[in-house]
Amino acid sequence: MKCFPYFKDRTRSRGQRSAPILADPSKSETSAGDRETKSSCSATSHRSIPELYEEKSQNLRVFSFSELKQATNGFSRLLKIGEGGFGSVYKGSIYPADGQGDSTVVAIKMLNRDGLQGHKQWVAEVHFLGVVEHPNLVKLIGYCATDGERGIQRLLVYEFMPNKSLEDHLFNKAFPALSWERRIQIALGAAQGLTYLHEEIEVQISVMHVDMVIELKMFPFIVVIPILPMLMMKVIYRDFKASNVLLDEDFKPKLSDFGLAREGPTAGHSHVSTAVVGTYGYAAPDYIETGHLTTKSDVWSFGVVLYEILTGRRSLERNLPKTEQILLDWVKQYPADSKRFSMIMDPRLENQYSLVGARRIAKLADRCLVKNAKDRPMMSQVVESLKQIIRVSGEESPSSDKSLECNEHDSVNSGKKPEEGGPSESSKRRMAHLAKLSEHIGGINRRKFMILQSAKVT
Repeated sequence: MKCFPYFKDRTRSRGQRSAPILADPSKSETSAGDRETKSSCSATSHRSIPELYEEKSQNLRVFSFSELKQATNGFSRLLKIGEGGFGSVYKGSIYPADGQGDSTVVAIKMLNRDGLQGHKQWVAEVHFLGVVEHPNLVKLIGYCATDGERGIQRLLVYEFMPNKSLEDHLFNKAFPALSWERRIQIALGAAQGLTYLHEEIEVQISVMHVDMVIELKMFPFIVVIPILPMLMMKVIYRDFKASNVLLDEDFKPKLSDFGLAREGPTAGHSHVSTAVVGTYGYAAPDYIETGHLTTKSDVWSFGVVLYEILTGRRSLERNLPKTEQILLDWVKQYPADSKRFSMIMDPRLENQYSLVGARRIAKLADRCLVKNAKDRPMMSQVVESLKQIIRVSGEESPSSDKSLECNEHDSVNSGKKPEEGGPSESSKRRMAHLAKLSEHIGGINRRKFMILQSAKVT
C-alpha cells in the first residue's frame, strides 16, 4: 500500500532544495562568552533534530553518484529488491572509503526525481537516522545528493536486511510461514524500537546559562559547577506498518523508512499539528480527524500490526467478502475471550501456537486501538506486556492450549464440570441430536446407526 497525504500541507516552505545539512551553525550555537553574560534565570531551549544532526553528520558517509551506480551495476533490474511510491531499492556492494578492505553488501534507495515531497522525506530520513541509534532501527550508512544536468539525484545507503520485511513473510505465500515464537519476538523487537523513539532518546539541550552554586562553609569562597542538562526527546514514527519492519539474517526486526517521522510535542504541548499523511488502514482515526499527531498515533498503528501478526491478513483486503475486507471490523466478531476467537488465527500456523498467548496479544491490540488516544498504553507498557506473553507462551504447549479451550467450551455449555464415570451434559445433548437424526433412517440400519453413534459418544 502506498503512502499518501490526506490533506495538503500548506505550512511547509516550498523554496527549500538543500542537501541534508539545513541549519546554519553560526545561528544555532551560542558562544561561551555570551552564555556567561546571561543571568542564572535564563531559559533553556531544546535543540531540534537538524541541529543535533549537525553534531553527528560526520558519522554518515557521503557517496558520489558514480560510486553507487557502480555498486549496483548501473542500477540493474536484476538487483532491484523493492519498489514503492518513493522510488526503488537496489542491492549493492560498497568498499571502504579508503579503498582498503572487503566490500559490504548494502541496500540503496533511489528516490524518484520528480516531486518536492520526495526530497523533503529524504532530508527527514537523513536527519533522523543520522541522530537516532538503536538495535531495532535500521542503520543508515550514508547518502548521495547531486544536482546535475540530468536533474536531482537523492539516494540513501542502508545496512542490508536479507530477510526482507514482516509484510513479505505474513502475506506472501512464496515465503515460509513465520512460527508463533518468531512472530511474537518480531512484535517485541518492533515495540522496543518504537519505545526508544517515544521515550528513550536522551539529548543534551542548548544552555544559555544554568549554574549550580555550592557554598562550602569550611572555605571562604564559592564553587560554581556548570550543569549539562539532558532532555528526553520524542520522535513520532508516523508510518508504522508491516512493510516498514525489516528482518535481518536472524529475523531480528528493525524499523525503516523515516521519511514521515516528526519530532514530538515539546514541553507544554500535547500534540503536533501537521498535515495528515500515512498509509490507509494504519493511521489512527483521531489523527485523521484532527491532524493532531502524538506518540499514541504510533500505538494505534502497532495495534493494527498485532492483529496482522495473529491473523496473517492485511489491514485491508479487497479480494475478501465485504464483511471481511477491513481487518479491524472483522476481528471484532471474534473477541479475545469468546469461544470462536481461534477462528481468526492464521491458518498457516497450523494450530502450532499458544492460545492463551494469542488471546493476550489480541487484548493488548484492543488496548492499543482504544478510540480515546489518552487511554492507549505507552509503548514501554506494550513491551512489558509482550515480555509477559512470551513467558506464558513458552510455558504452555500448543496441545494443552487446545484441550484447555475444549474444556472451557464444555464448562460454558454445561455450567459445571463433567461428572466422572458418566457422559458430560454436552455429550448427552449430542446423543439426543443423533437420536433425532436417526428417525430418518429405517429398520435395522437405524438400529445399527444408533449403536455405532452411542459407542462413539460414550
